Amino acid sequence: MNNPQTSVLISDAQIQDRVRELGRMVTKDFPDGELIVVGILKGAFMFVADLTRAIERPLKLDFMGISSYGRGKTSSGEVKVTKDLDMQIEGANVLIVEDIVDTGVTLSYLVGVLNQRKPRAIRIAALLDKPDRRLRPVHVAYCGFQIPDEFVVGYGLDFDEDYRGLKDICILKEGA
Repeated sequence: MNNPQTSVLISDAQIQDRVRELGRMVTKDFPDGELIVVGILKGAFMFVADLTRAIERPLKLDFMGISSYGRGKTSSGEVKVTKDLDMQIEGANVLIVEDIVDTGVTLSYLVGVLNQRKPRAIRIAALLDKPDRRLRPVHVAYCGFQIPDEFVVGYGLDFDEDYRGLKDICILKEGA
């Protein structure tokens, strides 16, 4: 879909190829034991759907809502849980699936919260990573793409709830 307010950074085909690769990696790294995939709402919902289909082993799926953004393009720095897990994770392998790792503030907070629930292991899969913006250390075990410090939308990522339905990951142009 052509949109004059965006320019394509990563195409739908590139995304799908990389998600399949990540699915193979997760399948190999978690050959046994309970695997619970925790999708972070709302931005990661498309990535979670595609990644869980690419993981070729049994898994359970749950979602959390975490917010550190208001209506702007930058993180507020204040993290809050807007929806908690519905299942217990004690003793399970947990794969947190996030749309984008930026400052690391949200994910470092989330890993701390989930570690208190005594999982066997926690790993992070992120579709996008902006390591240059990192304020808190976060280890991304499965990274789709490292991207420059641009505000991106599409494939579930939004700006003020718009643009989530774009198939490609796009840079949102200034003034949009």
